[in-house]
Amino acid sequence: MIVTRRNLAAFAALFSIPLGWALIFLIIPYAVMIAVGFWTRQFPLFVPDFQWGNFAQLFNDPQYTTVILRTLKIALLVTLGATLLGYPLAYFLAFTVKSQKWRNLLYMSVIVPLWVSYLLRAYTWKIILGTNGALNSLLLSLGLVDQPLSLFLYNQATMVITLVYIFIPFMVMPLFTVLDNVPKAFVEASEDLGVGPFMTFWRVIFPLSLGGLIAGATMTFCLSFGDFVAPVLVGGPDGTMVANLLQSQFGAALNWPLGSALATLVLILVLVVLTVSSRFDRTGHIDMN
Repeated sequence: MIVTRRNLAAFAALFSIPLGWALIFLIIPYAVMIAVGFWTRQFPLFVPDFQWGNFAQLFNDPQYTTVILRTLKIALLVTLGATLLGYPLAYFLAFTVKSQKWRNLLYMSVIVPLWVSYLLRAYTWKIILGTNGALNSLLLSLGLVDQPLSLFLYNQATMVITLVYIFIPFMVMPLFTVLDNVPKAFVEASEDLGVGPFMTFWRVIFPLSLGGLIAGATMTFCLSFGDFVAPVLVGGPDGTMVANLLQSQFGAALNWPLGSALATLVLILVLVVLTVSSRFDRTGHIDMN
């Protein structure tokens, strides 16, 4: 094959733009962030260096390990909650609702909140669960309590509820896509062979929906792991997450090297999650051709 100068120019023109975009907006910023993580802080300056002290501090200081483990716990609980609520909803849309019009309407009702401001969606739960919110007003009107309760806000349970509400569309969308594409002939064949509804779901539908489940769980986990707004609005002092710690290091603490080391650790954790997710997705793939 003869490669002409014209072909080389066309190849360079085709790939230079995406390569340049990735270089400017991804590779260079990440490289700078990782490099700063090795620098030394000499207040108010940061001195270029190569030492592991910032990374060691993240594991030796209990306040950082506590926040990291808390963030992992909350992200896992949000993923579990979104799965338990999102899977039945996606199944209902794909297999129970027969009318295409109603299916589209219900599906749109799930994704429409994504068009609303993220801050507004998080603030909604503060209005519902607040001292003078809708829930306390209902309890007072029913006579179940004598005065408004303050236990509904500023705790980790409220954060999980808020984040599940915010990120559940990212679980439902991929699940509905794979469930809607499950060949109905497979389900009918299972029923013709005398298999019950539950075993048909477990042996036929669920394995075919694993790809959507893994994709939804990955998106939900990664988004909730890096969330910043919900802990500020409804989390309280016991709800600080990694993103809030990052904001404080790059803000009031003015410790960019430690903040960069923490950001690098978060990047590594997210990459590990994506790699494991991809491995499970390939393992659970079923060729239907």
